[in-house]
Amino acid sequence: MGDLYALDFDGVLCDSCGESSLSAVKAAKLRWPDLSDAVDSTMEEWIVDQMFIVRPVVETGYENLLLVRLLLEMRIPSIRKSSVAEGLTVEGILENWLKIKPIIMEAWGENRDALINLFGEVRDKWMDEDLATWIRANRFYPGVPEALKFASSKVYIVTTKQSRFADTLLRELAGVTIPPERIYGLGTGPKVEVLKQLQQKPEHQGLTLHFVEDRIATLKNVIKEPELDGWNLYLGDWGYNTQKEREEAASIPRIHLLQISDFSKKLK
Repeated sequence: MGDLYALDFDGVLCDSCGESSLSAVKAAKLRWPDLSDAVDSTMEEWIVDQMFIVRPVVETGYENLLLVRLLLEMRIPSIRKSSVAEGLTVEGILENWLKIKPIIMEAWGENRDALINLFGEVRDKWMDEDLATWIRANRFYPGVPEALKFASSKVYIVTTKQSRFADTLLRELAGVTIPPERIYGLGTGPKVEVLKQLQQKPEHQGLTLHFVEDRIATLKNVIKEPELDGWNLYLGDWGYNTQKEREEAASIPRIHLLQISDFSKKLK
């Protein structure tokens, strides 16, 4: 009958860490003007380097802002507003982010929706003023644009990125047009709910269902839902995950560890 692929975007199709880190630095300076003096070009480079290491903890884009501020508080004691930063390492962030996040949100008096809006506005402004540079700060993983162009399977994007950014990168950088009704972005509900919607559509009955992610936590959420037992689950080992997470995935029978060369072949 054919195959349906639900694909995460950041960390599966596109390496956006450079762009999201730079956007987060711009947004952090607006949100917390007192940081501006601390962030010169050398410090900005250091932040981006660190962000590549801690990127696996990010579920939704606004968390990049929190990480930028936290990294700065770890580096510069004089600007600290949260005791969490004292003695913290990047390994500590990777291990304990789910515990750290609510503590710093409260210590800094932050609001999730406000940060999401700010992050989106900063990206929109950068795109309006200099689209070419914004696009160049992203890159699709090798072979992915070709695989999407020639895919014989039905392809959906299921992402926590705002749909307009995914759509722009697909069109402008990958040269791929995916109809907007096949892009489920931030605000369309949790990924488990999107997968339920997709499997219930009359036109998808009889298709073999595949979901490709780079976050093991998301795949584990799918496994918890008996209704989603029909999905084949894959962790992309080229994405934003750690060696420890890949080893854990290999120990879970439902999860297939996927390499990028195999991924491109599967879509075709």
